[in-house]
Amino acid sequence: MTVISVIVGSTRQGRFSEKPANWILQQLMRRGGIEARLLDLRDYPMPFFDQQVPPAMPGRAPYAHEVVKRWTAEVAQSDGFIIVTPEYNYGPSAVLKNALDWVYPEWHRKAVGFVSYGSAMGARSVQQLRETAIELQMAPIRHSVHIPVATLWAHFQGGDVDAGLAQLEAPAKTMVDDLLWWTAALKSARAVK
Repeated sequence: MTVISVIVGSTRQGRFSEKPANWILQQLMRRGGIEARLLDLRDYPMPFFDQQVPPAMPGRAPYAHEVVKRWTAEVAQSDGFIIVTPEYNYGPSAVLKNALDWVYPEWHRKAVGFVSYGSAMGARSVQQLRETAIELQMAPIRHSVHIPVATLWAHFQGGDVDAGLAQLEAPAKTMVDDLLWWTAALKSARAVK
């Protein structure tokens, strides 16, 4: 079974991210042959990276933090990812970047897509995350879902967020199709190594 994990990239109070995360999770669950699951960073309260050596260092000691061990195991079990990311000051949230930085080989050769929101619909956050993903030896796909600011504001003003997300079903389908193709190709290639 192919496992696609949706990562909720914000942990702040009153966050918007869980709405698009649950929405894209539902898009995935409509597909056959995959197990779609949610990885909420609130459930993995990792300290800011504090190790003596980076996770990419060959022969490094095992992780000491229990929550990091749990997070790493979830990443390792996943075949592909969709990251739901806010844009804070032209980039992703610190908690999301930290979650990416804690892990290294478990990300390798896995596809990743993005659902974003915020200023410029989160496009600048996605741009930075694509560069990070490449450094982690992931395969960021071209298609993303960028949520219009009006849908984000609906969240804060008690409006109809679901209606705004429903208008994004066509780009979501394109992104998921692309993600699943790359995930299958990379999973097959990883099995041959």
